[in-house]
Amino acid sequence: MKNTFGDCVSITLFGESHGGSIGTVIDGLAPGLKIDEEFISHQLTLRRPVGNISTSRVEKDPFEIHSGVFNGYTTGTPLCIIIPNGDTRSADYERGAARPSHADYAAYCKYHGYEDYRGGGHFSGRLTAAIVAAGAIAISALKNKGIYIGTHIKHIAGVYDRDFGDLREDIFTLSDKIFAVLDENAAEKMQEEILRAKEEGDSVGGVLESVIIGLPAGVGEPAFDSVESKLAHAVFSIPAVKGVEFGDGFDLAKMRGSEANDGMRIKDGEVGLTSLHSGGIYGGITVGEPIIMRAAVKPTPTIGKAQESISLTDMKNITLEGKGRHDPSIVHRARVVMDSMIALSLYDMLSLRYGTDWVVN
Repeated sequence: MKNTFGDCVSITLFGESHGGSIGTVIDGLAPGLKIDEEFISHQLTLRRPVGNISTSRVEKDPFEIHSGVFNGYTTGTPLCIIIPNGDTRSADYERGAARPSHADYAAYCKYHGYEDYRGGGHFSGRLTAAIVAAGAIAISALKNKGIYIGTHIKHIAGVYDRDFGDLREDIFTLSDKIFAVLDENAAEKMQEEILRAKEEGDSVGGVLESVIIGLPAGVGEPAFDSVESKLAHAVFSIPAVKGVEFGDGFDLAKMRGSEANDGMRIKDGEVGLTSLHSGGIYGGITVGEPIIMRAAVKPTPTIGKAQESISLTDMKNITLEGKGRHDPSIVHRARVVMDSMIALSLYDMLSLRYGTDWVVN
């Protein structure tokens, strides 16, 4: 059983959607890292439901730091964050009814029927609140070293946001947005598509696009711990992410080498690239350029339409319609989770390269 991510700096998740609380333990943090609880609260706000395009389950996320912090700074010992659950309706969930495309059946196979099935239990997107709380600490640490991460909704239901432009300016623009797009006209059309799906008892997915700036060259390993593999591992840990690509990703397969290659030039004594078709990573290692990556987020599996399913209690076929409260799209809420997992992965890789004290020196 593995609920821990990271090598030098690791996080462990615990709790269930309808249990008393969820939380995380972060181990390996450098001592002397300032903890900004207001920033943690801000990041948790970005993950919360917003209006009628999200679930009506609204948790206030009054997190508590139980260890690893003294006088506002990390001590270097494990840091434990607990987030109580409050707004639960366990009666909405029926034992044995395996919801299509949820983890219900997989959980049953792994935990032999002893799993907490209410609201998805340990598999619920509710646990991403703990990821966001931990990620806020990593994001703050990276900012100390001039490393910034920004994610926007690339597209939802066929509606596209504009591409990144001035990377630093766009990252700062996105940092406070609940619905993270760069073009407000696109935001309005995306939300219309989400509401249309909701009215039809359905859901929609989309793509998140992230950029990382300020990373030094030389981070990563040439084979099994390449920057791509570590970041992909992190992002694939987010519920509903079913695809990850870097740079032009799958579109590279359609190109010739003359189109796909990134030119290299020296300007003011520094090496730079003329394009980012490969996402700013070569041989699994950073080259000091921005990293571009995207994640495909599937439509929310709980929908109001009748679907074929099974009952695990008596092993019979059933027809199931979604009950309880759910999002017609989780793309906008997953944005800050993606920022958080990227930050945690980068913090871990940089600590492996430079040592855990690097972020405070």
